[in-house]
Amino acid sequence: MTHDHDLELRPTAAQTEAALNPPPGRNGGDLVVETLHGLGASTVFGLPGQHALGMFDALRRSDLRYVGLRIENNAGFAADAYGRVTGEVAPLLLSTGPGSLMSLAALQEAAAASAPVLAIGSQIPVAGLGGGRHGYLHELRDQQASFRDVVKSVHTVRTQSQIPSAIAAAWESALSAPHGPVWVEIPQDVLLAETTLPVVTAMDATPRELVPRPELTAVAADLLAGAERPAIIAGGGVVRADAAGKLLALAERVNAPVVSTFGGKGAFPWEHPLSLQSWLEDRHTTDFLEDADVLLVVGSGLGELSSNYHTFKPRGRVVHIEADAGKLESNHPALGIHADARLALQALVETVDERPDADAPARVAAVLKAVRERIDAQELTLEQQVLASVREALPAGSPSFWDMTILAYWAWSAWPGAMHSAQGAGGLGYGFPAALGAAAADPTRPVLAVSGDGGALYSIAELATARQHDLDVTWLIVDDGGYGILREYMTDAFGQATATELTRPDYVALAESFGVPGVRTSPESLRADLAKALAEPGPHVVVLPALLRMFAPTHLG
Repeated sequence: MTHDHDLELRPTAAQTEAALNPPPGRNGGDLVVETLHGLGASTVFGLPGQHALGMFDALRRSDLRYVGLRIENNAGFAADAYGRVTGEVAPLLLSTGPGSLMSLAALQEAAAASAPVLAIGSQIPVAGLGGGRHGYLHELRDQQASFRDVVKSVHTVRTQSQIPSAIAAAWESALSAPHGPVWVEIPQDVLLAETTLPVVTAMDATPRELVPRPELTAVAADLLAGAERPAIIAGGGVVRADAAGKLLALAERVNAPVVSTFGGKGAFPWEHPLSLQSWLEDRHTTDFLEDADVLLVVGSGLGELSSNYHTFKPRGRVVHIEADAGKLESNHPALGIHADARLALQALVETVDERPDADAPARVAAVLKAVRERIDAQELTLEQQVLASVREALPAGSPSFWDMTILAYWAWSAWPGAMHSAQGAGGLGYGFPAALGAAAADPTRPVLAVSGDGGALYSIAELATARQHDLDVTWLIVDDGGYGILREYMTDAFGQATATELTRPDYVALAESFGVPGVRTSPESLRADLAKALAEPGPHVVVLPALLRMFAPTHLG
């Protein structure tokens, strides 16, 4: 019996000819880059190392664009951003031991933010594997163990024939909801050995869709339609699933106010009459959400930041849509729906009855007014002026990437619309290398990076990367002489700060030594200086000496 799909397995005449006559001079590294190309990759990030040279040698025989950074952790941040802005897998090529381990903090952020990073690292030769100590350079007893608690899945290769399948399996894992980083490791001798295997073609790693169970969405639709005070919390899962349109349709159909989490900014229109924006650290917002009789949480685990530091105690019925099964109902009992946000929201839009509520916009406006009055009473004019200047200088549609710094903490709550930050894992040094990755993904628009002076020193080497690749990234460094947010935390907790004050360079002169134009600005000239830098091609640095303060927290009372 012949089935239709049997015919699809037959190679074409051209494929057969190419398979029987592979080009000479290929090695295991060629199988890596051919597989990546066959899966649809166009750009790879990374840093070469002795055991990984087979992969890097193969790059010159491929059509892949290589963006090399100076530190593996920064290469991981760049790949993270590439994955976030494109929704595509971002390959990250690394060497063994120290090179691989240097990427772990970036991969932790990618895991927390569900960014599809495909890290491919080398290993010591096959003869040295197995947990002993053979004295190889860069050797670890169990390199996989270092990654297993960080990434979504681990894939191992011991022979050249395993390379395409392992990378395809990792690719599928990275793109299956929830997205996330994955790890593939290949021994040095497998990468270096000449290969007689045919050129890799016709790769397929289509992820499976995570479809909601219809009996659960039926119950959720009934709860929303019958609610008196429904509300919605939109997390990063909505953005990653490209489900903002579905969320808007649902919110308008049931007249439910929507709060966007810090990771979910851009999931809902900022100025919409039903938008409660992102003031999650404000008790007025927390109280409103607690009062909802039906609360729909989409694409958020309601972790520390999204729950106002675990002070949020919902009193109504919670419906939780989440692609990560480990996060489902992890913090609050709920009707848990394990599904991709887009598919679940689509099911709700198609089944929920309309729920009229002419008073919902007024309730939203009252909460936002109370939030605004509280902020205005704290005499934080400088901070609001700086954030407004940054917003006005950034062209519409241009992405922004924020380090863990006081201005970013403001932006989490007050920045209107999409932004990208390291708030998932919370490590320093994200903003600038991430912006480089976004600029590599889309060279048609400028990209903004924002750091404090402490976080900037984590990334300063990447000024060379920005110059080498002429990436259109403007880097705003807010210089307050140290780790500003830690200074504030310690002063509040202990009366004085320790280990927060930093000797730092002249950032303008340092940028110029890399061939990157730099300017020192002021709050009054910030908007004009930023706009000028963003309008010019290539990298720029803008330094703002300023001591900013956070708005007072309200999660304690």
